[in-house]
Amino acid sequence: MSQVNKTPLSSIVSSTTGGGTPERSNPALWNGGIPWASVKDFQDKNRKLTCTQEEISREGLNRSASHLIPAGTPIICTRMAVGRIAIAAVPTAINQDLRALHLRDGFDVDYVVLAIEGIREKIESLSIGSTVKGISIEQLLRFEIPDFPLEEQTKIAEILSMVDRAIEQTEAFIAKQQRIKTGLMQDLLTRGIDEHGNLRSEETHEFKDSPLGRIPAEWDVSSCAQVCTEIVVGIVIRPAQYYRPDGVPVLRSANVRPNQISKDDLVFMNEVDNEILRKSQLRTGDLVTVRTGYPGTTAVVPPELDKCNCVDIVITRPRREVVRSEFLSIWVNSDNGKRQVLEGQGGLAQQHFNVGEMRKLRVKVPPLSEQERIEATIHGHESLLRRIQSNALKLGFLKKALMQDLLTGKKRVTALLEPEAPAVQTP
Repeated sequence: MSQVNKTPLSSIVSSTTGGGTPERSNPALWNGGIPWASVKDFQDKNRKLTCTQEEISREGLNRSASHLIPAGTPIICTRMAVGRIAIAAVPTAINQDLRALHLRDGFDVDYVVLAIEGIREKIESLSIGSTVKGISIEQLLRFEIPDFPLEEQTKIAEILSMVDRAIEQTEAFIAKQQRIKTGLMQDLLTRGIDEHGNLRSEETHEFKDSPLGRIPAEWDVSSCAQVCTEIVVGIVIRPAQYYRPDGVPVLRSANVRPNQISKDDLVFMNEVDNEILRKSQLRTGDLVTVRTGYPGTTAVVPPELDKCNCVDIVITRPRREVVRSEFLSIWVNSDNGKRQVLEGQGGLAQQHFNVGEMRKLRVKVPPLSEQERIEATIHGHESLLRRIQSNALKLGFLKKALMQDLLTGKKRVTALLEPEAPAVQTP
């Protein structure tokens, strides 16, 4: 790694500008079209300050300590979210918790913002205050960043900005696919999918009234008690007395995600206790449902967790000849299921979700073959979402690694700055 000189921010920043807040009780000072930034407008992943939650008037600007910061100027939080930084995309007024950094010539604005972002943890570590953390501008300007030549600064910023754009595009695609999934689930659990793979409609298929609204004629509505052989609860009395460093896995609420079991942070019990506590043993295909925290969240027990145990979780055993485990889990996690969970608790999500509520939960029950088609369609979309989310995670790791390499000089971009050799002309 080549040696890289560092320079304090005081050598990069020619001057700084603070801000203030107009008098809140005077309406004439507010909502006048001038963007007015505060800490709440700064987000970790957004280095461009394009809009603000509040605006002030020209009179508010003139009658307060706020200042209008020119577009293209970095603005940093010096109180509360200390070290968060963004570039003003338009002329923006600021409050007293922010500071505008006016840079000297010879420094690329995007690079400086990225370099400060790279040392944010160090900046935060020096912030003081018992309730509201803050750092003085003098302390801030003592921090150092790598002193690369201007063209190298620009190339580093260009590379990292390309990764940022890829992350933003991936996150936007994830949000779009999540919206599609929500609509798809609503359609599948309301209209169903026929043997040809088409969504049903009342124009082409027969529907009927039910306690849960209009449903395809082939469907039924039943309570969970009617479509399950057993609904019980896991260990509830002093469960920690059974915990051991290893042995039989024990699921807790934290391990249950919508339609998925997480094996992170498992606890264990020994074989003897597991056998004594057979009532709360889980079998492949059982449903496990969270009682508190995120009540109603449900997943299916996979084969690798057969005969494990559980703590303070509702256990539901479907009648396989009537309802498939995966379909029932999808239903309980759907908006339809969640709505019933909240209704059963008077709308208070922190109450207990008990065996009695699970027994009364009403379920739309298509024929088994259609349940399987619905599952396959939803799981296919969830699989796509997981792949995209995995790509987003990889891009995040890539950006972190690139920042570590490029902002420390471990890897230089000088080779990318060399002009390409002219093509050889052949006679």
